This record gives sequence, C-alpha cells and structure tokens, in this order.
Amino acid sequence: MANVKSTLVRFQSIIALLVLCIVLTVLSDKFFTIENGWNIARQISINVCISVGMTLVILTKGIDLSVGSILAFSGAIAAGVLKYGLEIPPLNAYIGFTLFGTILAGLITGGSLGLFNGWMITKFKVPPFVATLAMLTIARGATMLWTGGFPITGFGLNFSFIGTGWFLGVPMPVWITTLVVVIAVIVTKKTKFGRHIYAIGGNESAARLSGININRVKVWVYAIAGVLAAVGGIMLTSRLDSAQPNAGMSYELDSIAAVVIGGTSLSGGRGSIMGTVQGALIIGVLNSGLVLLNVSPFWQQIIKGFVILIAVIMDRLNYPNED
Repeated sequence: MANVKSTLVRFQSIIALLVLCIVLTVLSDKFFTIENGWNIARQISINVCISVGMTLVILTKGIDLSVGSILAFSGAIAAGVLKYGLEIPPLNAYIGFTLFGTILAGLITGGSLGLFNGWMITKFKVPPFVATLAMLTIARGATMLWTGGFPITGFGLNFSFIGTGWFLGVPMPVWITTLVVVIAVIVTKKTKFGRHIYAIGGNESAARLSGININRVKVWVYAIAGVLAAVGGIMLTSRLDSAQPNAGMSYELDSIAAVVIGGTSLSGGRGSIMGTVQGALIIGVLNSGLVLLNVSPFWQQIIKGFVILIAVIMDRLNYPNED
C-alpha cells in the first residue's frame, strides 16, 4: 500500500494531466487536434521559461515576484535598441544593434535585475518577498520610462521569427523552451551547483556547515531567474511584434502556479524541472479547454485559483511533516 501511495504521489501531475486531457477531449471535438496541440505548446513556452527560473528560486526556499516586470523591461530594452539603437548623449555616440546584440541586451538586462534581487537578499538580508516585490515596481516603472508609456512596434522578419517562426516543423518558441528545460535538468541533476540548490532549500544551516557558499548560490539563482524572464520577454515581444509597457502582468502568478502544481514544495529542497513543465502543461491545457468550452474569463480565473489551492493542499497532505 505504501508503494502504491508513493507511486501515485510521484506521478500525480502526469495523472492529473491525462485525466484533464481525456475530459476535455470528450467535451470538445476541437481539443484533441494537432493544431490545438501546437497552440498549447506555443502558449506555454513563455511560462515554462519563467517557471524554470522560478523553480530554482523556490527550491532555495525563496520567491520571485518580479519576473513579470523583468520580462516586460527586458523585452522593451531589446525592442528599443533593435529599432532605434542606443544613443549615449555624454559621448555624442549612437550605437546600432544587430539581432544578436539586441537579444544579448535583453538577456543582460534581465540577468542584471535578477542579480540585483539576489544581492539585496543576501547582502542586506531583505526577505525575498519584499526584495522582489520592490523590483516588480521598479522594473515596471523603468519599462514605462523606457517606452514612454507607448508600445514599441515593427521589428522586421528576422526578429519575429523567434516568436512566430517554425523550424523542422516545430515552432521556434518550443525549440527555445526545450533547450532551456534540457539545460536546467542537466544543471539540477548533474552538477554541483544543482546539488547545492537542493541542499540550501532542504536545510540552509546544514548546507552552510558543509561549506556551501549560500550567498553566492542564491545570487546566481536569482540572476538565472532574471535571464529566463528576459528569454520569455524576448519571445513575447517577437510574437506580438510589439513591446507593450504592461506586458507580463500577473505572469509571476502563473509561474508560481506551474511550479506548485508541478510538485515543487514552497518549503524548498524538493521538486524538479520536469514537474514544473508538467504543471505548466496542466495550466496550458486547462486554459485551452476553458476557451474552447466558451467559459467566461472571470470563471477561468476562479477555476485556476482553486486548482492552485488543491495542488498546495495535496502537497501538505503528502508531506505533512514539512515546515
């Protein structure tokens, strides 16, 4: 009986996903189609990228509420420098950016903001909730300043290929997300850095006594979360052919939802990247099914909220002795 329970707990996300797919297939003849499958895959790509970074943060017993705003600012920086270049008045210099330079500018922006989060948390002992909540506001304000409150549009076919193109019959966002997931799985499962992440989340005091540099690991984790938010921002900007000042609103909530539904404990130290992918899939499938069934967007929010609650309750029932 114990083995059966252990197996059910281990595969509960997959079981929930299969049951959800079966129910939606019965209720809508448009759900189980190749076209809808690719639509779901494209739609969850951004959330998966953000959620991979969020998984690393939560594994260390932290939280990052700023990923949606970092996504928006990184996407806006990439869009701005691609379309207008970068003017530096003190030097009377104008720098034009190639597509590669544009992407790099966006990634550096996201990584820098994430690095700042990690620095505030480790250097000044600001609680992650407070530090990243402050960054949520800072990055959103910076996005408004950079864009002037107006969308930046019109980037050309090369940039739009990132978000809308296909390669070998697969959408580019899916390729990008797959690469992110593969790298993250290798890092968490096969490297010393990955083991340190789990050790810190499991017992920070023990990890410190064993010689792990807690602060350095945490700073890197938040920096990675920032970079992956920037990846999502670049994909979203490319897909829409527009950098919206209000892009990424509530994305942090969808990200946390994917991580929790995928079985990662908010207490830290337990969870997996593939579990998060399953959680994002559940959210994507649920969103698609509710749209196909013409469910009101207001009810969709309520249903998603209950799904998150159920996931947390299941986690507590399965691991009642965790803090």
